[in-house]
Amino acid sequence: MTTIALRDLTKRFGATTAVDRLTLDVRAGAVTGLLGPNAAGKTTTLRMLLGLIRPDGGTATVGGVRYDRLPRPATLVGAALDGSQAHPGRTGRDHLRVLAAAAGVPDSRCDELLDLVELSSAADKRVGGYSLGMRQRLALAVALLGDPEIVILDEPTNGLDPAGIRWLRDLLRGMADRGRTVLISSHQLSEIVRTVDDVVVMAAGRLLIHRPLAELTRDAPDGTAPAAALEDTYLRLTGTVAR
Repeated sequence: MTTIALRDLTKRFGATTAVDRLTLDVRAGAVTGLLGPNAAGKTTTLRMLLGLIRPDGGTATVGGVRYDRLPRPATLVGAALDGSQAHPGRTGRDHLRVLAAAAGVPDSRCDELLDLVELSSAADKRVGGYSLGMRQRLALAVALLGDPEIVILDEPTNGLDPAGIRWLRDLLRGMADRGRTVLISSHQLSEIVRTVDDVVVMAAGRLLIHRPLAELTRDAPDGTAPAAALEDTYLRLTGTVAR
């Protein structure tokens, strides 16, 4: 099973250190929540992991290999960092087909994924007319094109209604149960707590905690619900209230 490893990962933008010597292992067969307030360094960390920006120090690998050195990255790592990247004049189906061709994935996979993310009825509509939630579903379909072993999602619940959030939760849990590595970043705890196995909290670019959610709950006072235990830990570490 494929895991993610970060070792002393560092990124600076001018005088600002966005990620500060981050060392972390993300295990397979689990959903890991990368949490923290805005400007915590979550998205910068994911972008370095995916080779979109170059770190100033340290390494980020998947299965022991840097992303830019993977021979067929779409079959190992699927990511959705921004649900608005599809061309607004292209249909959802055509958007998937273009990316599928680039990844060496057959067109039939596109229709399978449109069905999976519940966009079949909107597949021939232009993406410019999609709601934010629909664009999030399309971005997830893109991430899953190569049937990857690792799935990385940045703020995946943005724009989803309560039914969509439940659907996403069930989908991610099913992936982890089949041995996939799932890493999701968020600054919201209300739904994350129902999805994740492991909790990573960052603030100001630094790792504050990395523990199983079950341990946080176990160490909390008797009768404390998982959501309250995570909220208390988050507030204590970051000094902010999650929304």
